[in-house]
Amino acid sequence: MKSLIEETLIREWIETSHGRRSIDTLQLYDPSKANWEYINRVEGLIPKEYGADAVEVPGARAILASLDVVNAPWAIVSSGTRPLVTGWLDVMKLAHPKHMVFAEDVKTGKPDPACYLLGKNRLGLKSTDSVLVVEDAPAGISAGSRAGCKVIGLATTHSLEQIRQAGADWIVRDLRSVRLVGHDGSGGVQIEIRDALESSSHAL
Repeated sequence: MKSLIEETLIREWIETSHGRRSIDTLQLYDPSKANWEYINRVEGLIPKEYGADAVEVPGARAILASLDVVNAPWAIVSSGTRPLVTGWLDVMKLAHPKHMVFAEDVKTGKPDPACYLLGKNRLGLKSTDSVLVVEDAPAGISAGSRAGCKVIGLATTHSLEQIRQAGADWIVRDLRSVRLVGHDGSGGVQIEIRDALESSSHAL
């Protein structure tokens, strides 16, 4: 049987780990396991062991396909390790984008903006270029906002209040609310956001 302390730690882990790097949460709860060798091995097993339980975010495949059709630049910026991210892409049969940022690529994880700043750099974007981030975790929403990006918050894993407090510019149920409606031929796109649950007054 688990002790009350163990149950409390597990509950805290679940509440704080989503959207954050495993190495950061392990440093808090079990520093002996806070190393990349261990984390890469364990995270690499997750898609293999639990792939059958994966649920695709509605609208995700469609919006990614539309971006690829017009050759618009996009990247995955994840708190997961390379084995975890690529494993899930393979399980879900999604294309691997040209540019990705993994947990191992930055010194400090979300909510620090370093990962999104690196993602912008890898896409060859200027600091003045407009960038749209899609996130479902408060840590990621905060990271995107702090990197100077507009952020769509998905109400798929956290409450509206948590997403709102993290600083999302728009909140939607899923990616069926997000649609590509135009492009300029050089990578710039126009995105329509429909049926938003919330939209901040400063969002463009």
